[in-house]
Amino acid sequence: MSISEELHAIGRPLLDAQLTHPTVAGIARGDLAEPVFRSWLEQDYLYLLDYVRVFSRLAWQAPDGHLGDLVDLAHSTFHEELKLHRSMSAEFGADLDGAVKGPACAAYTSFLLEAAADYAEGLAALYPCMWGYSMLGRILAENPPAEPRYRAWVDTYADPGFTALTERVAVMLDEVDIAPERAKELFTEGMAHELAFWDVP
Repeated sequence: MSISEELHAIGRPLLDAQLTHPTVAGIARGDLAEPVFRSWLEQDYLYLLDYVRVFSRLAWQAPDGHLGDLVDLAHSTFHEELKLHRSMSAEFGADLDGAVKGPACAAYTSFLLEAAADYAEGLAALYPCMWGYSMLGRILAENPPAEPRYRAWVDTYADPGFTALTERVAVMLDEVDIAPERAKELFTEGMAHELAFWDVP
């Protein structure tokens, strides 16, 4: 079993905890209170800016075979995912320019940026976000919300292109030199941050 497969096995119960979180359940039903999602969007915007920095820091250290992928991930996150995020945020009246990191966002981004000081550890730390959102998107898309704005959020992460990016990062993680127990430790910590992030400030 590859490292990524081991992480998927330990990650599924942690993903189930996200699926039952009130914020995720509200998105799934399409009836999440708008102020809650607005606040979440503001926090996620700040998170994504640092996520680009994580990809960029890892790209600087990457082996030649991974370099293009990380540059592409940084570029697509900054130019495509953030563009979609700004569009959705406008529909909910989110104040992206005035947003300030809450405790969960600050803790998560600090964890990622610190982990990215080491190439292999940085990949293991960031993988929960990509894998978790890909899984959430696919699961929620099986019975998508009728509310079009929440459905658009689900569709973003259920997209086959996002799945392909996630699968590529899994391969990259399998190709690096990292002790399996250390990868599991970082992945589990990342999944804990993912769950905490749904507690909107």
